[in-house]
Amino acid sequence: MFQGFRQAMAWVHTWFGLVLGFVLMAAFFFGALSVFDREIDRWAIPATRFEPQPMPSFDAVLRPAFERIQPTPEAIEAMRPRVDGPMPAQYDTVGTWSAYTTHRDPVLQLFAGFVVPNARHAGDLLWADATIDPRDGRPLPDDRLKVGSGFFFPLHYGLTLDWRNLGIWIVGLSALVMLAALATGVVMHRHLFREFFTFRPDRARLRSVLDLHNLTGVVALPFHFFFALTGLLIFAATYYFPVGHTQLHELHDLNARLEAGRTGLPHERAGVAAGLADVDAMVADARRRWAEDGKAGDVGFLVLQHVGDANGYVSVYRAGTDRIALVGDGIHYRAATGELIREDPAPTPVERMAQFLTGLHLQHFRHWLLRWLYVLGGLAGAVCIATGFVFFVEKRKRQHARQGRQGARVVDALAVAAVTGMVLAALGILVANRLLPEDLPARATWERCAFWGTWMAALLHAAWRSAPVAQGLPNPAWREQATAIAVLAVSAAVLNWITTGDHLLRTLGACNWPVAGVDLALLATAAIAAAGAWRLRRRARAVATPRHAVGPEPRHA
Repeated sequence: MFQGFRQAMAWVHTWFGLVLGFVLMAAFFFGALSVFDREIDRWAIPATRFEPQPMPSFDAVLRPAFERIQPTPEAIEAMRPRVDGPMPAQYDTVGTWSAYTTHRDPVLQLFAGFVVPNARHAGDLLWADATIDPRDGRPLPDDRLKVGSGFFFPLHYGLTLDWRNLGIWIVGLSALVMLAALATGVVMHRHLFREFFTFRPDRARLRSVLDLHNLTGVVALPFHFFFALTGLLIFAATYYFPVGHTQLHELHDLNARLEAGRTGLPHERAGVAAGLADVDAMVADARRRWAEDGKAGDVGFLVLQHVGDANGYVSVYRAGTDRIALVGDGIHYRAATGELIREDPAPTPVERMAQFLTGLHLQHFRHWLLRWLYVLGGLAGAVCIATGFVFFVEKRKRQHARQGRQGARVVDALAVAAVTGMVLAALGILVANRLLPEDLPARATWERCAFWGTWMAALLHAAWRSAPVAQGLPNPAWREQATAIAVLAVSAAVLNWITTGDHLLRTLGACNWPVAGVDLALLATAAIAAAGAWRLRRRARAVATPRHAVGPEPRHA
């Protein structure tokens, strides 16, 4: 079938990339956007356009907000299959309260886990959440979609396919395929180092596309390998190999009990009611202890376990702004008395490695240059996949035209939808965010519909305009959708100005970088898309004028 090992690797590289490249395109593109997910949230929800706040007072702000939280009917229905017997009408027993924030969060996300009688697993809680203004505890509307952290971020790792975690499984499979594609790509290229310096944009289209594909693949190779691998590792224990929670559940529970005995942090409720001491005093004590150790003292994660029970305890974790790990340096207090129970020791080498890999992937640290390198790496991955699609189609469309086959046409339409269509969908949700009335019921649902509707329209448009591909000619949908991207990107920035008054000059003057940054990114996207549309228009005119071919077609090698 193959003449040699490299030819076999080329076949694997091509078809693995083609089959699951569409999923990887979404993972890379929306992963790049997720680097600044909180900033996008602040642009999308004007009420949150204030400076990030530290963890607020528990007594003054957090406790009243926690006591208001109740599980939604949707959460109750999702819990029902994991309960033997009827569900209670009221949930009063709180298993845990928690609050998490970063240096980029103006709002505060709260989580509450309720104990459910007759749950099949004793530690299985019914979860609810709320978003509040940390300055005064005022709840923010539940139907306001956090476009960045609540949509783009989960889209990049789960495709919003929540049924049986199907999206996470698809993305995980695609990450494995990506590792194979990276390995085969390295094998295919004899002169790997040379690809760092080889890009000829003025050569024939097929040659320049292949150069750009190789360049983006080689330059960002370490980035792509690392993030595919760490993404798999992060989800491995929970989703891909959940033996600790399934086949080894009893051993997992036994280990948790033994760990509780070793650390002094109770694993189960005592069943005896108890009060709650001054949590703010515990937080102040934790900050003092961190300061004595020469560490930054911001609180990133506050957890109350076994709320209202004699075995209750409070855990205060230091924010991960000054290091890679998300959180750490936990200090634990007895909830009823405020007595110090334990200070977490230094992590073991294995724990330190796990924290490092997880934190480096999720990048909640304060390092703006590195964050921008993440964006460039993600966009490089998207460009690599996009140029791979284009090369596949361009290399085969004339042959398919002579043979009367439709394969190139189908792939080209899907590629248009995956590349320009994906960008259009992201812009569509931002435009809808600014156009929809603030008091519209189910507003978040309408925003999601705008995203998927725009993406579907892009796919239909690409398929409708793909007829020239069957004749060996370019698909005009690329040019037309690039023009649409330019229009929508400018429209989103202008609509932000009209609906909020936060025009670019105002936000730049006030150093409101999250909002100004999104607007600048929109204008940069419009400029790039307009330049791309102009270049594609020139190429289309050149193709319409017969001319002699220059040189042989490049090989994918």
